[in-house]
Amino acid sequence: MSIENNVPVLRENRLLSTLPISEYKRLVPHLKLVQLSFEQILIEPEEPITHVYFPHKAMVSLITTMENGSSVEVAVVSNEGVVGISVILGTNTTTTRAIVQIPESAMQMRADVLKTEFHRGGILQSLLLRYIHALHTQVAQGVACNSLHTIEQRLARWLLVVSDRLQSDRLFLTQEFISQMLGVRRSSVSVAAKTLSNAGIMCYNRGHISIINREALEVASCECYRVLKNEYEQFLVKEFKRNIR
Repeated sequence: MSIENNVPVLRENRLLSTLPISEYKRLVPHLKLVQLSFEQILIEPEEPITHVYFPHKAMVSLITTMENGSSVEVAVVSNEGVVGISVILGTNTTTTRAIVQIPESAMQMRADVLKTEFHRGGILQSLLLRYIHALHTQVAQGVACNSLHTIEQRLARWLLVVSDRLQSDRLFLTQEFISQMLGVRRSSVSVAAKTLSNAGIMCYNRGHISIINREALEVASCECYRVLKNEYEQFLVKEFKRNIR
């Protein structure tokens, strides 16, 4: 970790990296670098949120579980955002489970500290509000996509989103995991993955997925991917340009 004016510049989380250095300095004493492990539960439904997490290359799924035990992913959080964002909305709990699906590092902060910093105003408050809007778009678009589009389109969209978050075309994901995230049977994911593989778009082998033709994968996806990508690019790029003026 390098130092600039005695301030750590380890800001791999894109939300934190968008903050002016003056605001980031104020957060530094409250940020702790932690390693997130596979299937680690960061937040349980209806339990008090004590800490929030700013992922680096980790990916965290927000999961809704039904009474019969079935579950579906409603959103993903990676280096563009923060896990536990509901603490700034006047509540200390959430109805979703936050579980680590791609292990790596993150910056951890006490939830009460984030609330205090949010109410200070400034760029952090603006960023968090814009991020909530982007997260809402992700959830809303996901509902529409799951209802209106084919398994192949949904799988293509999901792989593109994950690839963007991890900034890699090589993903380590099992079909069992993907089926849980999409809320469909594993056999359905197998058929969809085979279709994409036969088209030369991706290669799948024992939990290793390689995106071979990204342009073709985008064509195979639905418009939902473009909507989500545009939303997050506007959220991050516009805020970054605004803050460096």
